[in-house]
Amino acid sequence: MVAVGDALMHHASRRQLADVLTCMRHHITIDDIGHLALANAERRLKPADEMAHIFRDHPAAIRRTLEIAARLTFELTELSFNYPAEVAHGEAPQARLARLTWEGLRNRNPEGVPARNRELAEKELALVDELGFAAYFLTVHDIIAYARSKGILCQGRGSAANSILCYALGITDVSPDMIGMVFERFVSRHRGEPPDIDVDFEHERREEVIQHIYEKYGREHAGLCATVIHFRSRAAIREVGKVMGLSNDVTAALSGQIWGISSKGAEPERLKEVGLDLTDRRLTQTVRIIGEIIGFPRHLSQHVGGFVITEDRLDELCPIENAAMEDRTVIEWDKDDIDALQILKVDVLSLGMLTCLQKSFDLLTSHYNRPLTIAAVPQDDEATYDMLCAADAIGVFQVESRAQMNFLPRMRPREFYDLVIEVAIVRPGPIQGGMVQPYIRRRLGHEKITYPKEELRGVLEKTKGVPLFQEQAMLIAVVAAGFSAEDADRLRRSLASFRQMGTIGEFEAQFVNGMLDNGYEPDFAKRCFAQIKGFADYGFPESHAAAFAMLTYVSAWLKCHYPAAFACALLNSQPMGFYAPAQIVRDAREHQVEVRPISVNHSAWDCTLERRADGAYALRLGFRQIKGLKKEDAEWLENARGNGYQTPEDVWLRAGLMPAVLERLAEADAFADAGLSRRDALWRVKAIRAPKPLPLFNDPIDGEHISEPEVMLPAMNLGEQVVEDYVATRMSLRAHPMELLRPKMPGLTLHSALATTQQRRVSVSGLVITRQRPGTASGVIFLTLEDETGVSNVVVWKKVYERFRRTVMGGRLLKVTGKLQREGVVVHVIAETIEDCSWRLSELGHPMDDAIGITDPKADDTPRRPKLQPRAHHPREQAKRLFPSRDFH
Repeated sequence: MVAVGDALMHHASRRQLADVLTCMRHHITIDDIGHLALANAERRLKPADEMAHIFRDHPAAIRRTLEIAARLTFELTELSFNYPAEVAHGEAPQARLARLTWEGLRNRNPEGVPARNRELAEKELALVDELGFAAYFLTVHDIIAYARSKGILCQGRGSAANSILCYALGITDVSPDMIGMVFERFVSRHRGEPPDIDVDFEHERREEVIQHIYEKYGREHAGLCATVIHFRSRAAIREVGKVMGLSNDVTAALSGQIWGISSKGAEPERLKEVGLDLTDRRLTQTVRIIGEIIGFPRHLSQHVGGFVITEDRLDELCPIENAAMEDRTVIEWDKDDIDALQILKVDVLSLGMLTCLQKSFDLLTSHYNRPLTIAAVPQDDEATYDMLCAADAIGVFQVESRAQMNFLPRMRPREFYDLVIEVAIVRPGPIQGGMVQPYIRRRLGHEKITYPKEELRGVLEKTKGVPLFQEQAMLIAVVAAGFSAEDADRLRRSLASFRQMGTIGEFEAQFVNGMLDNGYEPDFAKRCFAQIKGFADYGFPESHAAAFAMLTYVSAWLKCHYPAAFACALLNSQPMGFYAPAQIVRDAREHQVEVRPISVNHSAWDCTLERRADGAYALRLGFRQIKGLKKEDAEWLENARGNGYQTPEDVWLRAGLMPAVLERLAEADAFADAGLSRRDALWRVKAIRAPKPLPLFNDPIDGEHISEPEVMLPAMNLGEQVVEDYVATRMSLRAHPMELLRPKMPGLTLHSALATTQQRRVSVSGLVITRQRPGTASGVIFLTLEDETGVSNVVVWKKVYERFRRTVMGGRLLKVTGKLQREGVVVHVIAETIEDCSWRLSELGHPMDDAIGITDPKADDTPRRPKLQPRAHHPREQAKRLFPSRDFH
């Protein structure tokens, strides 16, 4: 017999929270909890004297409990971990790594390996041999070799770009000529911890690589890490509100007012906005419990790609379970636990831009007869840099955001290292440290380049005396603040995790005082540490920026020289990136790319390129753009097409598609090139009742099929056509909604006229395509509005945002009045008043009505099935469905 407290909570005040968690677990409300509720608050942690009093009649049980506790001396350091030896054909790992390294360097440098590269390789090989990490490099090399053998594009990121070994092995394409490689940032004998190589793969094909790892090592030796998901404001409001009896519309309204990842809970102002009574006792309890549950673990999920691979059985080290995703197994330890135990981990990550680049290269090979790879893309292309200087960057990796596109004309990149800085500078670290403006002034020659002390010239020379990278922050700590290698490494580790828990503050006094003791100005010391604190939220080392800048340049080069192929690849790689397909299509048309509509006789599942009469290529939209259409159905349609389809009945008879699929095709106006309007095609689809054609009537050649009599249906007006385009494909090639609404909204300035108008105060209107609220912007909201002439950038200051919060967050068509601000090619509207005009979208032609119907419902007794379930009756809710935005924080 032992004495235990069966503790469920640390304090008696958590009793109500425990009951709420019980309700969540059993999917019931608090009113139905019954006997599942805790009878009292005694299932809490109790002090020793209280436990002794409770079990005073069982002294032997208390002694035995203390004996067991004394014998429990296990520590995590006792866990043993053996990495796979990676011996191939009897060749030792270190020897194989050295051979592959020198082979890779000779392939990279056919005219001879430069002396610096040879020196770096010898140094890194010696350190890897000393620390015994050769097998780890070989594992990553073999994974990448497999991916490339299957035509899967991949690239290493992060600190791995600091290694010439990774460059030689093909893990990264960042050469020693691009950055100053600091191998100690990647592998160090002082840390005594394993390296961490992150490799990005095409996001559509990463699963092939994951399954290869399982097959090669076995599921008893390989598994993905887990990650603990915690309650944040939205989930807390939804789930606690449901338990406490709040209606779904109330919890949806409250959670919908939360921007991004928030831990503030249900704020009183938000409760007032939805009309709740703050004096209600149950509501007060609900708000309090929401605040208490934020930060609690919610569930165990799989990590984005961290693989643990062992020589011994992995299930002897930690438990393994099946993941929710098919054919995946996950260890039950969190990714941070793996790092603490210094267990080697390979990060198999996904990146949408790699998918886009691979599809672009495939299109260039098949249509332009120009095979390319990332490394083979021509460097230092002036036209590409001219395009970036003009902020023409929609779809370009890492520089398509509002902030980046505003910064590009000021940065004026002319060489690759400028892109490295561009990628890294618009980040919380440099912004919060106040480093951005000094760098720009020095770059433009408005400020003299100086160094706080000459000893920092070597650290800051490439960035004009302003620290921008994580490596520079680390070197300043050593050179200027007197940090030891061990202290600098502890500082680095405190920066390593996104959304850190605050450990960075422990180093502030040591850092600032160290710089003051060495003669630096207090202001510079504080700004340097402010930048380091910014990296605690989002660290961006130079090596990581260089790896991403490579993809930035390649994607920009493709957009500049092959806009049709690049736009096609972007559309075929969705979902990814900053902009929705509608904006990608608009940008392609602005670059003189002809975009052709979806067609049952010409489209494939993916978007394709079609040769025009003048030899250029047009972009044909694919069936993937139709909402609700499955790839399998599109492939059946394409395979049975033959010489083409004339009617929906042809598709039904030859491809065997269900009437519901035919209806989606008709709604997308895919029969237009067969001579059928959207309404005519839908009428003919409605006549098809059976899921499949009967054998007796499945041969239209012999005239044995049933044909419907011809009818004359009223034509749809342009507004109805545009709305139905958005209903079916979320875009329209016919017209922009603002083009049709503008006559009813006088006093507006076209977006295209903002750069030249003499007005100081303007009113603009458009669809909201993006909302941004960067963590470094002190509550400022950035909106991007689109009309028929282009996009405008709207800045909403915090006070204006608080006045128009619901409009800013919920509106799909906004009218913004404010001051016009111009700086070079960058144009902003500083919002003063914001009006939600989403209701006007319903004037285009009853967006949620049945696709056939402009007929009067009173005169038409035919039962109708709503197109979107559940039906949204309010125009604002209709607008949310038809014209969604992409919101970032």
